[in-house]
Amino acid sequence: MNKTVFEITKMDCPSEENLIRMKLDGISSIANLDFDIPNRKLTVYHSGESEEIENSILELNLGGKKISTEPTTQTDFEEKTNQKKLLWTVLGINFAFFVIEMTTGLISKSMGLVADSLDMLADSFVYGISLFAVGGTLIRKKRIAKIAGYFQITLAILGFVEVLRRVFGTEKVPDFSTMIIVSIFALIANGICLYILQKSKSKEEAHMKASMIFTSNDVIINLGVIIAGLLVNWLNSSKPDLVIGTIVFALVIQGAIRILKLSK
Repeated sequence: MNKTVFEITKMDCPSEENLIRMKLDGISSIANLDFDIPNRKLTVYHSGESEEIENSILELNLGGKKISTEPTTQTDFEEKTNQKKLLWTVLGINFAFFVIEMTTGLISKSMGLVADSLDMLADSFVYGISLFAVGGTLIRKKRIAKIAGYFQITLAILGFVEVLRRVFGTEKVPDFSTMIIVSIFALIANGICLYILQKSKSKEEAHMKASMIFTSNDVIINLGVIIAGLLVNWLNSSKPDLVIGTIVFALVIQGAIRILKLSK
């Protein structure tokens, strides 16, 4: 048995962890995956060479780099019997906030909230693929990933079109207070998801590390919408909201492309 450690610079939250798990799922030589999200490290316990594993990680374009490979005598790995329950929990939280942010975004005319809702939906897709493909064939998993990826891209493109319409139109200034309040609750929800998933790994206080929370893309997006809301109020302009919306739509498409890579 060998132990190979990878540094994955763009592994910011459990959503990327699930993408990596799905990508490596078909490699029979892997005995266990140990994720350290705060330090952006992945330890793979496997038999034989690590070349296939390394190539699969590189294909995801998450900034993966092999650090070391060494023999290990460890063969007994902790069973994550509650992993499915945890995935259902974080899926529920993300999907609930997709509905909340989409609804309040449309009502308050905030593209930032609408875009962030799609980011929540994207995370829901990743957790959903992990759940619904458990025990299924690799072909089934790839089919679900393809549908989710294209659906996500379609929604993001529609978002871009709406941003352009508002840039050249006479849309009212969005309700900044709704942007800020809803984003604060979304920020809390993302923190809860990270806490739940990190706690499940039984690493003492790992889930308490501030580096994990504040390097998460989801949390950065939430903070971006809050700042945009403050600028909307200060400048009495919808432009900050449109800027953050455009940025998040681009991130959603980037995430969709990663999901589509799993379908190849």
